[in-house]
Amino acid sequence: MTVTTDTNTRIADLRAAATEAAVTATATDRTRAGSAAPDLPFDVVPLSGNIGAELRGLDLRTLDDAQIAAIRSAWLHYKVVFFPGQDLTPSEHLAFARRFGEPTEGHPVIPGLADQPEVFEIDYSAARQLAAAYGKIGGISRGLHWHTDVTFVQRPPLGSILRAVVVPAAGGDTLFSNQEAALADLSPALQGFLGTLTAVHDGEDQFRAILDLVGEGHWEGKSFTRLESVEHPVVRTHPETGRRSLFVNPGFTTRIKELEIAESDALLAFLYQHSVSPEFTVRYHWQPGTVAFWDNRATQHAVTGDFGDAHRVIQRVTLRGDEPR
Repeated sequence: MTVTTDTNTRIADLRAAATEAAVTATATDRTRAGSAAPDLPFDVVPLSGNIGAELRGLDLRTLDDAQIAAIRSAWLHYKVVFFPGQDLTPSEHLAFARRFGEPTEGHPVIPGLADQPEVFEIDYSAARQLAAAYGKIGGISRGLHWHTDVTFVQRPPLGSILRAVVVPAAGGDTLFSNQEAALADLSPALQGFLGTLTAVHDGEDQFRAILDLVGEGHWEGKSFTRLESVEHPVVRTHPETGRRSLFVNPGFTTRIKELEIAESDALLAFLYQHSVSPEFTVRYHWQPGTVAFWDNRATQHAVTGDFGDAHRVIQRVTLRGDEPR
């Protein structure tokens, strides 16, 4: 078959248009898949195509400034990083966290450890304790539904650093989802619409009972006796990378301010399902002593409730964040 000059020209034009569209899309919202992994001075084992990596061969108690900078680079790129083989005390856990920012109170409502109030501990073995600590985002399954930590305050945490203290022999994994990738997967039209919207976040339903029990909560040095709802953009821009991500979660987002209730419910239901699609996630099985550090500005996470009556204990430190924009 003879290919005419006009046909060749059309093919060339189509290729050029496709290339231009691809470049434009990449420039509009770069995700992990569209950016190169940083060159790092330790072993990195990626755990999925979109999120998560193990950083191996490090002792978190003896890191120098160059290693801290490299870990931060890996953390920003992979969204959640895991350090297996650590054996930190609560004091060492807190000292490691301070290398990356200012620790907050352990939780706005639930008191931290008596001698380390910045360290929040939860023992999942007791269903009553889980219900008291997490309210309706903790179910009878003893897992935790998808959420982003403490988005019901004006300045949610920058990140969370979790230490696995007691781990079930089977089950009890944690799933993490990349909210930058989830946003980038949506059509440009929907991305643009979401960028005009504001979400209301509220911890009242989950934590009112425990706040009444303890009397008052504490966050960023201030005390309070009731939880007020706050507003955050549905799409936020990461203050360090400039990348955009979805910033709604079923744990604490209650509605979209600009929409009617039925419209808000329908859109949020879609976003909740879309944002944790398998292609955006990683599932991690803990070993005792493993430490995880996730970027709370660009992720959601959930705990599987498949460990029955087995003992599971974690300790967490959160870092002071900024007001989402």
